[in-house]
Amino acid sequence: MNMEARVGVVVEGGQQPLNSAHAHDGGARKYFHQQGQNKPSLNQHQQPQIGTLQQLLAGGIAGAFSKTCTAPLARLTILFQVQGMHSDIAAMKKASIWREASRIINEEGFRAFWKGNLVTIVHRLPYSSVNFYAYEQYKKFLHSFVRERYQANASADLLVHFFGGGLAGITSASVTYPLDLVRTRLAAQTNTIYYRGIGHAFHTICREEGFLGMYKGLGATLLGVGPSIAISFSVYESLRSFWQSRRPNDSPVMVSLACGSLSGIASSTVTFPLDLVRRRKQLEGAAGQARIYNTGLYGTFKHIVKTEGFKGLYRGILPEYYKVVPSVGIVFMTYETLKTVLSQISSHS
Repeated sequence: MNMEARVGVVVEGGQQPLNSAHAHDGGARKYFHQQGQNKPSLNQHQQPQIGTLQQLLAGGIAGAFSKTCTAPLARLTILFQVQGMHSDIAAMKKASIWREASRIINEEGFRAFWKGNLVTIVHRLPYSSVNFYAYEQYKKFLHSFVRERYQANASADLLVHFFGGGLAGITSASVTYPLDLVRTRLAAQTNTIYYRGIGHAFHTICREEGFLGMYKGLGATLLGVGPSIAISFSVYESLRSFWQSRRPNDSPVMVSLACGSLSGIASSTVTFPLDLVRRRKQLEGAAGQARIYNTGLYGTFKHIVKTEGFKGLYRGILPEYYKVVPSVGIVFMTYETLKTVLSQISSHS
């Protein structure tokens, strides 16, 4: 996005009479003042230029760090999402975040909040690396495509970010899906331990459910992750662009944190039902349990609404909000900070 041009329009906008010496002098001062503000563009409007390896490294570390910080809330979200599979309605009505958190501490210990976090990190390092790198590449391609055929404007930029984010999400989810499935099954275990670790989970799933068992729920995942990442990136880029055009001197770290948090809320609200169905499909047949959803994606939605009501599609949305506000904010803030640091290191080496 041409941030400098947009800021320039805001600063210099308005048909001011240029025959006035005072107006001309004021406009010049504004222009040179704005150029001075734009000079440290690595920290504000221009994206730091880094190589492929640095992009992959920044994205991977950002994703792993964010997931580790919010792992307890992520596990609570998963446990709430899968409650409707094997719990009766009366038990589900009594469920609450604090009651479930207390149960985990009393029955499994405090460290159990990070159950499955190792596989989360193993998953997030390649997932976030591919996600951010693919987004940057798709964005470059779509920008060049738009510039060749259409006049660049805010709407075109929004579409570039939306479709670039969606394609990046689908690419990264497809590449790392088996790790995501194993992570879900490890995190969903409570008192009964069926999968003893990452390697054991892979071996057991392939032996009992076949190789395709590693891809259970992939359809729901791609339907959800495409729009989710598309909304997340487009809202983030739009909010950051608007913020920096109005307040160019604000800390880039805080801007990334705030805009990332808001983009996470937006994407989670829209795509949460698909994420819930994805989790439940991933747990189909886990630990030798009977299958519940013997139909496709639409049939699973219908079954959940029929047995749990429409609210069942948003079971676990509260811990998801608690998680996503810091999680997405941290991942964007860390990614932008690492890009800047790695860019500065590259420029001095």
